[in-house]
Amino acid sequence: MPALRRIAVSCLRLPGEREMPREDQLYDNLEKTVMKKLLVLSGALLMAGGAGAIETLDCDWEGTETVLGMFPDAGLTATLVGDPIHGGTQSLELERLAASTPQAYIGFVWGLQDGDVVTAGYWRYDVSPDAAPSTRIWGHWNDDLPADLTGYNGSAGGNSDYGTGEGWDYTEYTWTVVDGHTGLGIEARIYSNPGDIVWIDDLHIEAPDGACVMVPGQNPCVGVQEISWSKMKANNSH
Repeated sequence: MPALRRIAVSCLRLPGEREMPREDQLYDNLEKTVMKKLLVLSGALLMAGGAGAIETLDCDWEGTETVLGMFPDAGLTATLVGDPIHGGTQSLELERLAASTPQAYIGFVWGLQDGDVVTAGYWRYDVSPDAAPSTRIWGHWNDDLPADLTGYNGSAGGNSDYGTGEGWDYTEYTWTVVDGHTGLGIEARIYSNPGDIVWIDDLHIEAPDGACVMVPGQNPCVGVQEISWSKMKANNSH
């Protein structure tokens, strides 16, 4: 009887009509389709993740290091203080000494190439709205990194905002590498009169994966930076 029922159903199929696939074939086809889509999606995610990979490094000035260097030489003093603070127990106090705009070197990034993007920012404190003293984040190209922390290959620009002058606020800038530059120096510039003071805290840097990032007290790329360690110590002693 079961065989007769199958024959009867088969005979009812119209001419040219395809026979319905078996249930196990349906599941097999569905599994293959799902697996193909998962493989395509996984590949896309891996490519996207690799293209946008970044590394980050922070400096909260909770140790003993202040800055990595400065310009002009002896143009400012850098001191760790307990008030005011944005986070933790210390911030970095910068006092202007030079007549020209002093620049505190607070970060270096090297191993860069055209099209790479570097973003850095820090919290700054002053209580003088629309007046000096003020600080803003700036940068310069240094293609001699890591051998020479004092190298200079032109201005990289920076944030034109001087802040609110009403306590703590965050300043940030993003640089895109051009013209074959390979290294970037990150600065905190002081705009004021000699003797004026500003404070900064909680520096944050984002760089392309594979680049070397250096901040006061932290140097993940120790092996290639040993040549500049004595020079950095000398700069920090100002």
